[in-house]
Amino acid sequence: MSLHFKGSQNISAVILDYGQVLVRCPTPEEFGRIAEMFNVSFELFLELWEASRGPYDRGDFTAEEYWLRLAAQTNSSIDSKQIEILREVEVEMWAHPNPGMFEWVSQMRAAGIKTGLLSNMPWDLVNHVRKNCGWMENFTFKTLSAEVRLIKPDPAIYEHTLHGLGVSATETLFVDDREPNIRAARTLGMHAIQFQSVAQLRDDLEAFRFPVLPESAGSQTSDSGAANTTDQPDRSRKFSPLL
Repeated sequence: MSLHFKGSQNISAVILDYGQVLVRCPTPEEFGRIAEMFNVSFELFLELWEASRGPYDRGDFTAEEYWLRLAAQTNSSIDSKQIEILREVEVEMWAHPNPGMFEWVSQMRAAGIKTGLLSNMPWDLVNHVRKNCGWMENFTFKTLSAEVRLIKPDPAIYEHTLHGLGVSATETLFVDDREPNIRAARTLGMHAIQFQSVAQLRDDLEAFRFPVLPESAGSQTSDSGAANTTDQPDRSRKFSPLL
């Protein structure tokens, strides 16, 4: 199925990022729980986190190796029990859906639009979503970085996803919160929208005359059943640069 955007652009597939697109950004409190275990400030932990994620998301290190490396960088000591807690906390803080986004994926699949998931994701999170998330079935093809040993914005990981979907770059729309990832997709010839909120995404899709739109967050609830108020996020609170 091909969909016509303005300018006779034919879109037959939509590829979505995971962190900060399908799920919300972790809160300062959630990140703070991890920083406290290394006895460092939030700011220092965030700096180390951002600098260290690439190799971990690519599968170069095991979870134990990764967290021990962070401990060495902060001159702190963590034991095996603390490592297990860190692993659990990290999975938990990336498991809060953005209202309406998974339903939007389901609606696109029902409309005959191919859907792709393309995420920089370490093995712990890969294993969690593969085993526990029924919404994964709504994606025609899934590219999770640790499984393919590639990370965005490497062009090869985009090409892997396009090949898996059986589509060309020019008939694909890519949605991601990170500008470097958006730039890489556009360089390959993909159409791209940089995600800031569900409301903004809906507006941009309407401008593209895309026929299937996500619901605004006002009438949606989070996975805990409480109303989600993060649809218009403060961009300074978007922490992880990679997922």
